[in-house]
Amino acid sequence: MDRRLTQVGDIAPALTLPAVNREGSITLSDYRGRKPVLLGFFRGLHCPFCRRHLVHFRAVAPTLQPLGVELVGVVNTQLERARLYNRQWPSPVLLLADPDAVSHQAFAVPAPAVASRAAGGRSEWPWQDTVERLSTVHINSPSEPTEQVLLFEANDHLNKRDGFELTDADRHSQQAHGTQLIGYFGIDREGVVRWRYLEAERRPEDIGTLPTQADLLVAGRALVG
Repeated sequence: MDRRLTQVGDIAPALTLPAVNREGSITLSDYRGRKPVLLGFFRGLHCPFCRRHLVHFRAVAPTLQPLGVELVGVVNTQLERARLYNRQWPSPVLLLADPDAVSHQAFAVPAPAVASRAAGGRSEWPWQDTVERLSTVHINSPSEPTEQVLLFEANDHLNKRDGFELTDADRHSQQAHGTQLIGYFGIDREGVVRWRYLEAERRPEDIGTLPTQADLLVAGRALVG
């Protein structure tokens, strides 16, 4: 297993994915020499944390797009499901569908393996951890700042609060890539990574703790500064 995280100064990996809110596919290298890119990798739409951060991502578009920064979000969701969601919640940010998480893997955004100690599970975060350890982890609720929820119960708890009903496509994404972490990358005009943020890079208790809109604005402006 390659355990090297993408670092500031690396050349951004190649990426070609189908677009959710326009026709055809998008190739990341097409922006090289033209404009910088603020890129967000999210879990599937089954994830209430990701849906909230897509809202944050959309919110900075009116400020960053006029500066020439292309905002691109990648969701771990089947294309037609993502298009259905976008029709309900239209996004000014370009969205791409990657149900197999190949782009997340290319950018080395971890998806921790989870197993019991009896099955050989070990605590080596963010690459793997044990069921026993993670079952005791509490994380902050994005809805109530003072509320903490058990990690393994967080999705169901928040989806119920949101009134969000999972489709079969959502359940497939959750089962296939439920442990996928979230990553953000700022890529300059030359295709070089100049900023990055990885969810829960140091400990699982930080799952769901992601950049604020202010953080994204600072990162995006720095790409054109």
